[in-house]
Amino acid sequence: MCTVIVSVDPEAGAPVLLVGVRDEFVTRPWMSPDRHWPDHPGLIGGRDLEAGGTWLAADPAERRVAALLNGEGTAAPAAGRRSRGELPLLAAEAGELPPVDLFRYDPFHLVLGGLDGVRLWSWDGGRLAEEKLPGGVHMIVNTGWDRSGRDPRTAWFRPRFTRAARPEWTDGGSTERFWGEWLDPASGAGMGGAVAWDDPRALIVRRRLPDGRIFASLSVTLVALAPEGLRYDFCPQPDDPSTWHEIDTSRGGPPGRSRRARG
Repeated sequence: MCTVIVSVDPEAGAPVLLVGVRDEFVTRPWMSPDRHWPDHPGLIGGRDLEAGGTWLAADPAERRVAALLNGEGTAAPAAGRRSRGELPLLAAEAGELPPVDLFRYDPFHLVLGGLDGVRLWSWDGGRLAEEKLPGGVHMIVNTGWDRSGRDPRTAWFRPRFTRAARPEWTDGGSTERFWGEWLDPASGAGMGGAVAWDDPRALIVRRRLPDGRIFASLSVTLVALAPEGLRYDFCPQPDDPSTWHEIDTSRGGPPGRSRRARG
């Protein structure tokens, strides 16, 4: 059910702002954002320990960020299927959709942001669509770019992100100081009150399935792109907004830690 929110304003000090909410089964192990990939030394992101890829990759030097959502459509054949988690790495590094055999990937939506704007590629297993997002606040869900606001999350949260004062670029400062009014909706509160996990409008979710497994929002990421740099903030426990912190985007930061969400 992952969600990506993007704000595009070419005239702003930080032309692109991105919120990425990752939803997954709580038993799937992962590591906090760091430079986990020797083959992609310039990239930072959280690492999925089952497949080795990521749901979001940032390239601080190039001021780029790529985020992946599962899509809907025809699954790739089991023989030769590749993990979609490698696509954010390839896209963030190349600055475009890499020349891969799409038929080896299950359906996806891939968001790529840079100082030149934000592009979205949607693959349904048989057809690829590419779009450039215009100025404004946009939400991408598992059905794709939700222009109409049919998804309850979009109908509730897009106006709240739009009304919130847009963060401008500043060097340093805490997560709260940098992101200001954006931190409240990014944490799922929606400005003026929390939205319950089981509410169709909820950005932060937690559900127990009939087979006993728990599907939940495992993390939230905030990224700002500006000519002066890339700001990356991360919340590893969305049910506890006090866990927000800035990720060190300089080379040689502390190693990431393996995590599982609480059961």
